[in-house]
Amino acid sequence: MKSVLIAAAVGLIVSILMTPLAIKAFRRQGFGQEIRDDGPESHLAKKGTPTMGGTVMVLATVLGYLVAHLFLVNQEGRGVTATGLLLLFLLIGMGTVGFLDDYLKIRYRRSLGLNKTAKLVGQLVIGLTFAVLALVQDGVDGTAVATTTVSFVRDIAPLTMPAFVFCAGAYLFIAGFSNAVNLTDGLDGLAAGCSAMVFGSYVIISFWQFGHDCSSALAIDGCYTVRDPLDVTLVAASAMGACLGFLWWNTSPARIFMGDTGSLALGGLMAGLAIVTRTELLLVVLGGLFVAVTLSVVIQVAFFRATRRRVFRMAPLHHHFELAGWAENTVIVRFWLVTGMAVAFGLGLFYADWLSFAGL
Repeated sequence: MKSVLIAAAVGLIVSILMTPLAIKAFRRQGFGQEIRDDGPESHLAKKGTPTMGGTVMVLATVLGYLVAHLFLVNQEGRGVTATGLLLLFLLIGMGTVGFLDDYLKIRYRRSLGLNKTAKLVGQLVIGLTFAVLALVQDGVDGTAVATTTVSFVRDIAPLTMPAFVFCAGAYLFIAGFSNAVNLTDGLDGLAAGCSAMVFGSYVIISFWQFGHDCSSALAIDGCYTVRDPLDVTLVAASAMGACLGFLWWNTSPARIFMGDTGSLALGGLMAGLAIVTRTELLLVVLGGLFVAVTLSVVIQVAFFRATRRRVFRMAPLHHHFELAGWAENTVIVRFWLVTGMAVAFGLGLFYADWLSFAGL
């Protein structure tokens, strides 16, 4: 438990102390956010706010994980694992795609960076690499990081996929959630706050799996056959701390934005955590707000193409409520509340599943 607290604390401290340094450096370099012309008029005042703050979040997460290992985990006989390194690879890889997108926006002074094809290709390379490596059976007992079985709160035994179908599905899952967080990152502190809650839920889920690991001598009915659950907890705790530290500076009025560097990295990591903990479908519940925001865009585009009319005043969903007269802070806090309820419901489903095996 101490190692988990260390990971979260280091992620928080590095993020909260490094972000103001990043703000100064990015201002000096002129790394300011470009604002879309068709957005709410109140957002035009945010033009020029430093962006690419996601670089600090990625750094804080990596350092939180490594420092926890450096000071505590190795003393407990547990070193860096393939699962932890794969999750960090996904975080850094998706963050790199987002960084290139942010850089092009700044370089060419426009609100759009990489074109859709380039962004999807980048996500494809990172997502497929993660999926393929996750299926490599390199564990002490010949186990892989991931499984080709569809999962909700644990594997659904009859629903097993061929490896190539799993890889394709994993890519779509990772790309989908990275883009979902990216779409949600439209108001000050919205994506950072919601992400912190989702990562917090994975701290609880993975630590519970660690305490009820089928490979332990105390394994009971309802135990979990996941690889390296404690290491997954350290990554999730570091990411949660990094989000909270960044939120100190990103909350309204934001002094810095995470940019695509942060949103793609955080969304990709969420999907990765779901895959390695075998809770893919549960993430749809835990990250219900991200799913709703993405669906609002899909519905808006599809309905407009079919009827030339709009369902929402503006998509993504948070802009619809702004144009309906809600103050920005009101939208943010209420969306945080929705995420909190989704996380609580998802954790309830996870715990209820365990109780059913325990016969309680």
